[in-house]
Amino acid sequence: MNVLFVCTLNRWRSLTAEKIFAHYPGIRVRSAGTAANARVRVNKKLIEWAEIIFVMEPKHAKILKHKFDLDPEHKRLICLDIPDEYQYMDEELIQLLTDAAEPYLPS
Repeated sequence: MNVLFVCTLNRWRSLTAEKIFAHYPGIRVRSAGTAANARVRVNKKLIEWAEIIFVMEPKHAKILKHKFDLDPEHKRLICLDIPDEYQYMDEELIQLLTDAAEPYLPS
């Protein structure tokens, strides 16, 4: 399963998610940001690659739906509701990401 994590700048939340799920069995992980100055900017190729897309906030889902005209029948777009108040690899962020994303991933 191809999994994409998206936040704003791809520096803290989505990058942490990519790191912690990188060796999770049964998935391939990438991360990106929605902002023009994101470390890796989300693009059509990443959207097409992903079988499931996790966004950190509702605003990210809105951006992706608008910009890439996502078809809800072909993409699983899930909002994790994780605010932009954590640094890269913050222990609380890791716990939030794990608790929120694991139920949607293969076991």
